[in-house]
Amino acid sequence: MKKITIFYQERCPFCKRAFKFIEELKAEHSEYANIQIETIEETEQPQIADKFDYYYVPTFYLENEKIHEGGIYKDEIKKIFDAALQN
Repeated sequence: MKKITIFYQERCPFCKRAFKFIEELKAEHSEYANIQIETIEETEQPQIADKFDYYYVPTFYLENEKIHEGGIYKDEIKKIFDAALQN
């Protein structure tokens, strides 16, 4: 299973919606329950965020590869989760 890293900002409405979709998907699909997700609030941890190449939040990385940047929909998060489950 691959690790997902999410860069976000606490006040970002797109980020809040993304986390809502994540919780919904985990409740709907038991296979997503154990996916490892690291969350980094970029204003609280700029020393980490500055090492990554992105401009908008939320930004999703699968391992060290950026796979989504900016506003996101539930079906797009599902595709990220499915990719994380692949070996």
